[in-house]
Amino acid sequence: MASLSQFLLFFSFLFCLKNTFPVLGFQSNFALFPVAKDAATLQYVARISHGAPLGSTDLVVDLGGSFLWMDCNSGHVSSSYRLISSCSVNCSRAKFHDLGSTSCLLNTNCYVSPYNGVTGSTSVGELVEDVIAVDSVDPSDVGQSTTVDHFLFACASTFHLQGLASGAKGMMGLGKASISLPSQLSSSIGHPQKFSVCLSSSTGVLLTGSGDTVFGTKIARSLAYTPLITKQNDYFINVQSIKINGRRLAVHEHGKLEAKLSSVVPYTTMVSSVYAIFSKAYVEAATKMNMTRVETVAPFGLCFSSKGPLVPEIDLVLQSEMVKWRIQGRNSMVKVSEESMCLGFLDGGLEQSSPIVIGGLQMEDNLLEFDIGSSMLGFSSSLLLKETTCSSSLQGFQAEAIYLIYLYPFSTFLPFLLCVCKGKLDGCNL
Repeated sequence: MASLSQFLLFFSFLFCLKNTFPVLGFQSNFALFPVAKDAATLQYVARISHGAPLGSTDLVVDLGGSFLWMDCNSGHVSSSYRLISSCSVNCSRAKFHDLGSTSCLLNTNCYVSPYNGVTGSTSVGELVEDVIAVDSVDPSDVGQSTTVDHFLFACASTFHLQGLASGAKGMMGLGKASISLPSQLSSSIGHPQKFSVCLSSSTGVLLTGSGDTVFGTKIARSLAYTPLITKQNDYFINVQSIKINGRRLAVHEHGKLEAKLSSVVPYTTMVSSVYAIFSKAYVEAATKMNMTRVETVAPFGLCFSSKGPLVPEIDLVLQSEMVKWRIQGRNSMVKVSEESMCLGFLDGGLEQSSPIVIGGLQMEDNLLEFDIGSSMLGFSSSLLLKETTCSSSLQGFQAEAIYLIYLYPFSTFLPFLLCVCKGKLDGCNL
């Protein structure tokens, strides 16, 4: 049990960090959005605060979205939002990656094309600007808000909400476009051109800027990296090969398998020719592990008895054999009843534009860092192997502080604490 001095030291440590970290720039360089999974649609929903007075709006997270759009009529009504002119610089920025018209007419509003990534439909909406408030990440006081003025987004019709989670009033675009959420916050707040996503079956997190402060340096430094390819606004990675329980699948005739990362697709889908090879190999591996096939449940193509703890391991081999995205049971299987579970990989059909679309289930409890500036994707593979989850990531900093206090005796830690309180963190050593 901790002594009274250790507890006093812990709270003193947090107090000192609260005064030290703003000097180091941590307080204003990050923005955090909790992300909840909707049980009915399996979509990931984030909440944004905006307008005057400040109000909250729930938005479905879309990794490939060009910008943030919402129904401005049925949700929170703001008195501070302003229409953007069609001849303005901001209108040109919005239309750089937009398929809408680039024409400019004096005294007219700027119209863009909000895209519903769930239904695949596009509508027409007005570009507007308003104030938003985001949670800054100060390790000693998570939840402090930072205001961002002149944030650009689009207003869409209520009809365009079709297919979205109940209560969601639009979509939060995280693509590479200049007015996507990460791009705007990067230029407004001044943090690096990167964002991190850690999805969860319960509550995950979206973080713009570096994720070290929230997820901890141990996890952040353990990330593997692979080149990130962008096409229009979507993010892709190249998959050199696929392995199941270490056995390479014969998909080499397809060459490099481009894999799109999607937060609006619940399960990974593969073009039919690749899925046929994949599903056959998975059944063979499952049979060797004495797994019993059971009747399939839509939309899944393969289902098994849930008896037994082990299922085949799936590896997406990226730029080399040393860089693999490993997918294990929690991220590959979906429990459909007390007796059965189904493989969360689906046949995407003959016409699927990308050979592989990596869906939400496979990304859950996997820290993904999208480094736009260097065009690299960092990934942790399952955090469960590191004895943590996305939902517990916000407790990471506090856990590290407690660990230091327990690891070092009071007499050793006290000089370090005094050094930190003087604002000399770089020169403080344990």
